[in-house]
Amino acid sequence: MAPPPAIRRRAQARERIPKIGFVSLGCPKALVDSERILTSLRSEGYEVAPTYEQADLVVVNTCGFIDAAVDESLQTIGEALERNGKVIVTGCLGARPQRILERHPRVLKVTGPQTYAEVMSAVHQHLPPRHDPFLDLVPPQGVRLTPRHYAYLKISEGCNNKCSFCIIPALRGRLASRPIDEVLREAERLAAAGVRELLVISQDTSAYGADIRYAPASWRDEEYRTRFIDLARGLGTLGIWVRLHYVYPYPHVDEVIPLMAQRRVLPYLDIPFQHGSPSVLKRMRRPAHSEDVLRRIAGWRKQCPDLTLRSTFIVGFPGETPGEFEELLEWLEEAQLDRVGCFKYSPVEGAPANALGGHVPAEVQEERYARFMERAAAISARRLARRVGTRMRVLVDAVGDDGAVARSEADAPEIDGVVRIAAADGLRPGDWAEVEITASDTYDLHARIDAAAVATPRR
Repeated sequence: MAPPPAIRRRAQARERIPKIGFVSLGCPKALVDSERILTSLRSEGYEVAPTYEQADLVVVNTCGFIDAAVDESLQTIGEALERNGKVIVTGCLGARPQRILERHPRVLKVTGPQTYAEVMSAVHQHLPPRHDPFLDLVPPQGVRLTPRHYAYLKISEGCNNKCSFCIIPALRGRLASRPIDEVLREAERLAAAGVRELLVISQDTSAYGADIRYAPASWRDEEYRTRFIDLARGLGTLGIWVRLHYVYPYPHVDEVIPLMAQRRVLPYLDIPFQHGSPSVLKRMRRPAHSEDVLRRIAGWRKQCPDLTLRSTFIVGFPGETPGEFEELLEWLEEAQLDRVGCFKYSPVEGAPANALGGHVPAEVQEERYARFMERAAAISARRLARRVGTRMRVLVDAVGDDGAVARSEADAPEIDGVVRIAAADGLRPGDWAEVEITASDTYDLHARIDAAAVATPRR
């Protein structure tokens, strides 16, 4: 028996829906850009295709920060062209269109980062939308590329810093902060949609609002200023985890530590220190490089003993002497950072550091990287061992046959360690769980469900 006419019309409409393939490369800030573009596409009736072959057109959101990222972006564009043929390119590498067009002259359009309207215009030109009121449904929190239980909250674009190894200001422009009421309303929508954890991101989170003179705004009948501490204070009222990333150690960062001690926001700071030698930091042109950071770290931990500090560092920066590298190791030992990443210096096209003398040979960079990571791993193992026997609340990310993978207050997704839970029957991604820590290794904790507590059901 043939299906009713209404069902046939709906099926025919779905067959006509234009389908977009989407590839998102790079950092969480680029991921948020991708989410915004996808939200716009879905609101106009486009469908996201799971493969190149099923798409009518492909959008590639690129990264262009370091040479390896540029190579990955160019390779991905080439793959999309080969397997689909119709490709629009956006993102950080798009700020240097000649790099893309020299290699891939067949791309339909190249736009820079944060150019959402240009991307949509290019899509409209090459694949016009077909609106269907029965199908064009977008949730109030928009389309997201993260799991349901956590989300990135981008508070600003661009950066005013002039670090000698970085070209982000040239790619993404100067600091442009979002008004605080707009940010808090978005956070409120995400919390209402079931998000358990917000990860606050930008290029320089502690500079938030400086470009708009910390403009005041109202949210929930209370006045807030567009600044770092008010943002933390407002987000801290939502009753979910709030994790602060890319925080430069300006003096006013001290103001947020009491909120962490009260668990209004997570006791976690992601601070890109980059080095421990004052002379290297000066050549890097790092903001706040002259601050007595070690003294302030000690003060932070005195106020909030559970504070977790994560950071990234660069070894082999031009001119880095053996003595400066030893200063870095000594600094790391004194700072006792909980989570640490490291990169070997790589020239970035257009960065002022390229003109510095004293290139460090690759084999020396490799040796210093290994020594640095060995020291960082030993610190991590010691600090995690202190948690054995304690009880904590964790957020479950994944569940499998051999248990669950969760994160504690000290663990950001994808960049930090995890808490591995044995015998996790009944747990689902997005659940809270009360656990007892039974063992630790270099980067991860191992746990069992705390028999005295019951996991809180997911909303």
